[in-house]
Amino acid sequence: MKVSEILQVKGSILYTISPDQPLADAANTMAEKDIGSLVVMEFGDLVGMLTFREVLRALHENQGNVGGGTVRKHMEDHPITVTPDTDVNEVRRIMLEKHARYLPVMNAKTILGVISFYDVARAVLEAQSFENRMLKAYIRDWPAEAEQAAD
Repeated sequence: MKVSEILQVKGSILYTISPDQPLADAANTMAEKDIGSLVVMEFGDLVGMLTFREVLRALHENQGNVGGGTVRKHMEDHPITVTPDTDVNEVRRIMLEKHARYLPVMNAKTILGVISFYDVARAVLEAQSFENRMLKAYIRDWPAEAEQAAD
């Protein structure tokens, strides 16, 4: 299974923010949209990722307040990216090794979307469930060799 297949199921909604917007605006957007990450774009290019992890760090650093900083101050400015052709097993390895819950999907310099740990887990579970159903159907429809030999 490839990243492109996960994106087809997920859809193409992409939430972005400018690096110069206040972190409080980003936190509000994430809460309102019930999302865990924002893609940080500047002049049409991906310049970073902001996840709930960075927002929580800011809350910790400011004793429970988001503070007056900008997204640029808190974002991950070198996010790990994948391509539409990346295999899902490679994505799982990257996410586990790098503790990355969100990965932007890039085709050259064009961002196609973001896949989350949840998206990957759901895709793998659905693929395994489909395979399980097919195997059960195959076993159920298995010809009885003993009946054929008796004829």
